[in-house]
Amino acid sequence: MNETTTAIRPPEPDFSVITAEELRTYRDAENRFRASTAARTILGKPDTGAAIDWQEIALPGRDLPVRVYRPAPTGDDEAAARTDLPLVVHVHGGGFVGTAVQCDWTNSHLAARLPALVVSVEHRLLAPDSPLANAADDGWDVLQHVVRHAAQWGADPARSAVFGESCGALISALTAVRAREAGLELTAQVLVNPVVDVTGTMFDYPSMAEYAYSPTRALPLLRLFQRLAVPPGADARAVSPLYADDLCGLAPALVVVPTQDAVADQGRRYAERLSEAGTPVRLSEYPGAKHAFLTLPGVEPQAEAAQAEILAFLRAALAK
Repeated sequence: MNETTTAIRPPEPDFSVITAEELRTYRDAENRFRASTAARTILGKPDTGAAIDWQEIALPGRDLPVRVYRPAPTGDDEAAARTDLPLVVHVHGGGFVGTAVQCDWTNSHLAARLPALVVSVEHRLLAPDSPLANAADDGWDVLQHVVRHAAQWGADPARSAVFGESCGALISALTAVRAREAGLELTAQVLVNPVVDVTGTMFDYPSMAEYAYSPTRALPLLRLFQRLAVPPGADARAVSPLYADDLCGLAPALVVVPTQDAVADQGRRYAERLSEAGTPVRLSEYPGAKHAFLTLPGVEPQAEAAQAEILAFLRAALAK
């Protein structure tokens, strides 16, 4: 996703009746806006202490873009750049829309202030021909690749974390489970306004009823998200971290929940399940905050506090 100087934000469509072609058109226009300098007023400006670049990773059967954030060099000697940075693999939210660029504010801040190497996955977006399992594979495969080639990336593989928002938090949670199963030891996981249940119970939570249409029209969007995430005949539990058989032995978690959010109860319940399994977890609620608030510092006053909490959590977890 290339950044542009200006872009006009498209009106939000009616997700309850949108066609596949209309979805593609909306997604492309919305992502152009999110990657534009015009969007910085709501998405926040990157930290000047971070260097940001796109790279492409060769993965099995595909090449995948990633947005890479590093501490900016402080002098002319590039060879003096750190080669043992902790690693944070980040996954943006949106599901069927979104780009890593929309998270420049937080990811550049983490890269500069931890400091750390932050690799944000430009995963395959949900579409009629691309279910959630594809996006989940992208998150996991990027983590494996960077850890396997940590020396080339200048990262310390022994200090690795995953971090995501919304659908990205779902992918990050699945990645944490896969890491444990593969014997890849993660240091931490940060899950912000996580969607962790795309089964038939997805719409049964009290917060879903309370915030289905206020402060935003969340329900039609989430119903489309579920339809795209789990094609007919697929196992929804396989991509629903809430229903993982075993949540013990996972990386310590910070679960961030904005309270005015249709999926708030999913985050609360996942924190409970982690705790019941013996996985260290901190549940942090932000009263009055809305879904995706972390990515909207220009309009969400609690975004800075959440960013600071995430920074402190990761700094403690990733410290040598």
